[in-house]
Amino acid sequence: MGVAAVENKLEGTVENITFQAPDGSFTVFRLKPGNEVGSVAVTGNFPPPLVGEQVSLTGDWVEHARYGRQFKAASCRRIAPTSEKGIERFLASGAIKGIGPAMAARLVNHFGARTLEVIELFPHRLAEVEGIGSKKAEQIRQSFAEQAELKEVMLYLEMRGVTGAYAARIFACYGSDSIAVLEAEPYRLAEEVKGIGFRIADQIAMAIGFDKRQPARLAAGVQFALLMTGQAGHCCVPAETLTAETAKLLTIDAAEIAGVVSEQIRLGKLYTEDFHGMTLVYPRYLFRAEKQVAERLLTLKDKAKPISGVDSETLVNDWEALTGVPLAAAQREALAAALNHGVLVLTGGPGTGKTTTVKGILALLEQHGFKIVLGAPTGRAAKRLAETTGREASTIHRLLEAGGGVEEEPMFARDELNPLDADVVIVDETSMMDMLLMSCFLQAVPDGCRVVLVGDVDQLPAVGPGSVLKDIIRSGVIPVVRLTEVFRQTGESMIVLNAHRINHGRLPEYGTRDFQFREIEGSEAAAQAIVELCQHELAQEGFDIWRDVQVLSPMHRQPCGVENLNRLLQAALNPPVDGKDYLQSVNQVLREGDKVMQIRNNYIKRVFNGDIGYILAIADGKVMVRYPEDDVVYEKGEYDELTLAYAMSVHKSQGSEYPVVVMPLTPGHHIMLQRNLLYTAVTRAKERVILLGTRAALNTAVLSDRTRRRYSLLAERLRGESLW
Repeated sequence: MGVAAVENKLEGTVENITFQAPDGSFTVFRLKPGNEVGSVAVTGNFPPPLVGEQVSLTGDWVEHARYGRQFKAASCRRIAPTSEKGIERFLASGAIKGIGPAMAARLVNHFGARTLEVIELFPHRLAEVEGIGSKKAEQIRQSFAEQAELKEVMLYLEMRGVTGAYAARIFACYGSDSIAVLEAEPYRLAEEVKGIGFRIADQIAMAIGFDKRQPARLAAGVQFALLMTGQAGHCCVPAETLTAETAKLLTIDAAEIAGVVSEQIRLGKLYTEDFHGMTLVYPRYLFRAEKQVAERLLTLKDKAKPISGVDSETLVNDWEALTGVPLAAAQREALAAALNHGVLVLTGGPGTGKTTTVKGILALLEQHGFKIVLGAPTGRAAKRLAETTGREASTIHRLLEAGGGVEEEPMFARDELNPLDADVVIVDETSMMDMLLMSCFLQAVPDGCRVVLVGDVDQLPAVGPGSVLKDIIRSGVIPVVRLTEVFRQTGESMIVLNAHRINHGRLPEYGTRDFQFREIEGSEAAAQAIVELCQHELAQEGFDIWRDVQVLSPMHRQPCGVENLNRLLQAALNPPVDGKDYLQSVNQVLREGDKVMQIRNNYIKRVFNGDIGYILAIADGKVMVRYPEDDVVYEKGEYDELTLAYAMSVHKSQGSEYPVVVMPLTPGHHIMLQRNLLYTAVTRAKERVILLGTRAALNTAVLSDRTRRRYSLLAERLRGESLW
């Protein structure tokens, strides 16, 4: 592609929009210059103009190897259309509410070149046109005024070197006050405008001319650095760490930031606990959540509805005799504990009899007429719980009747004022529950209700903040039964045995059909081997590659990372075909038939982080995805909630089981290679595990037990330790 050396100018009318990125960061459109015949292709890193708009562009003519001559625009200035034809095309584009192609033609036929002037200055005259009454005239005037103001915000940002892609979001939030907010309080955007975080707000503030030491910037920087603690898995962070992280973020001296942190603590804008001489700082929502989890667990532990005149040992013996299932000592202890305690934690690895124990707890409590509800953090985990127990199970979000809100402030219909209708709630895969979800769940559990928390504490902790299950066990306050005896069966899979070997720091035994390690040097070679395995070998063995096989990776980047593996697997398993619709989003192509994952909680659509679905159709800028529970439609601007799921991180696989798990272990992953990650990945497989990579990487994963402690005071709160 050759680029002309001299910057050119080009003016004309926008004929149609060929392509636009969902976030407005890139556009391709056809432009009809002046009175010339024909049109030219224009590309630019800015939001699309409106069809029919006249624009003035600066940029360069380039020769694209595939698409030929194009104008690569560096800037785009919008000019109100002046010709009657241009005005009609502009109005017919749908930019103004209440005006379609037919109405646009009638308006221009009546008012000619003065049509836009009439709409802006003399809207009452619109009633002269057939089909327009006073209400419609006002709607048209208002919509036109909003378009003008939106363009003003876009121009304001573009003139300061900030992409106008954010203009629509800002205008939707602040309307005609947008520019006033931008000039006076740009850091409000980080808290109030969806899709604009601190970094973008800071970029805008710097472009406007804010001083880097402006108090508003320093305070916003502290809050942003604090919110990052939750994303790193912590509920709180030492004040010194918060100061250091903020100083690095803002490139400001740490001593100056320390003063800001102290002042915000003094003003009550930061929530803190003093613990053994250390000041721990919390985001508000996590401070509340952690306290509520501790208080609620202690209350439920002591307020269980009593079972009178019952000998738990006799009941356990009777159930064992009735079912003919011999119980280990720890399983018997768990059944008795469920009868005697308000809260019980049941933990253990694969093959230790958690499922049998849960069935026994269900049977014994049902004998006493208790209404039992089953739940799990993800749809896949809930489905598995339903299959193993033969009873209905729901996700925690569905149990709580999620109906709106944002990640930090979800809205659930079930809470302390409208609690769950249950005498017992059994939750599986509890290790996946973070502090916020556990808080919302426990608030909705009625007094007197029993809670049984089931999970494998040796798996990875939740993606969100806290190590809730681990901290409950660590507190020593809540009754815990740990199942350790592995029930060996004839012809038992090596998967279970190797999971326990890995968990005890021993290398797995491989070479059998169900547990393989394929030694491959080089990340690129391992990535290609994974594609070959999925596309040919496993498919030829009869596995459904889409549903039976899951590729897991320790990291997102690098040749064997989630992102590259998804690109390679999509190209091999779902390549482009004539007639198959697709969408080019910012970092990926989405095609009909793709396996995709929801990557954030959407309480309105009722799809949640980690849900897996398949793209049924793409049409008119909409994507329809089929999930196990429902079909969900994504509009423009929502595509970033989806990511390809041919490969996923080990964290995202928690709560699921797959017949086959394929996982690369390469030296480039060394930062993430640790025992609980490999253990979690292996325990996702039911029939076969295939590891590909180097022996050195496998050794690193098995021998590294450096699980990082997450900052939280849940265990200490449960123990009633003094926090000052």
